Amino acid sequence: MLDMDGTILDLAFDNHVWRELVPIRYAAENGLEYEVARERLYAKYASIHGNLEWYCLDHWSERLGFDVLQLHQEVHHRIEYLPGAQSFLQAVREADVRVLLVTNSHPDTLQLKNETLGFAEYFDGLHSSHSYGHAKERQEFWHALRENEGFEPATTLFVDDTVAVLRSAADFGIEMLLTITRPDTTAPARHCEEFVGVESVGELL
Repeated sequence: MLDMDGTILDLAFDNHVWRELVPIRYAAENGLEYEVARERLYAKYASIHGNLEWYCLDHWSERLGFDVLQLHQEVHHRIEYLPGAQSFLQAVREADVRVLLVTNSHPDTLQLKNETLGFAEYFDGLHSSHSYGHAKERQEFWHALRENEGFEPATTLFVDDTVAVLRSAADFGIEMLLTITRPDTTAPARHCEEFVGVESVGELL
């Protein structure tokens, strides 16, 4: 099971949208200085961080008063695989290993990214937490996913770049966990002592 943003896709795209484009649009819509708009936005982000609404485009479009999906669409050419990720997906596919995409990404974002890169062909299933009503940080998500897919926690490898999600997966009983230490190619690698880390899933080859 693989996460999407920051695991197979470069998180630089999402960071660009949410840290730069959304504050610029929010400032313009509300007649604010950029720094003031960014500060207010980051406070809004922090207030629901880790909840399903935090990942929900519909929530943010309604709360901010403009179409957040449209911002994603305007710069969709920046959506890219992380280094080595596509080669890894091809190799795993050829090895006849069952592979699931498991993401907190909103279905509209998932669709946009798949339309841009066509990665669905590498997976046996694409799962957005929005379809289950709970983010991956919640145990309810894992119970629902297991009921749907019938995976065995003891024999499943799960790769994600978010420590809170990996902790949730560990609590559920998934034993093989890996974190991505450089989910954003424009930022330095992260240090994580809690979980075994690789800079890219390509290293697993």
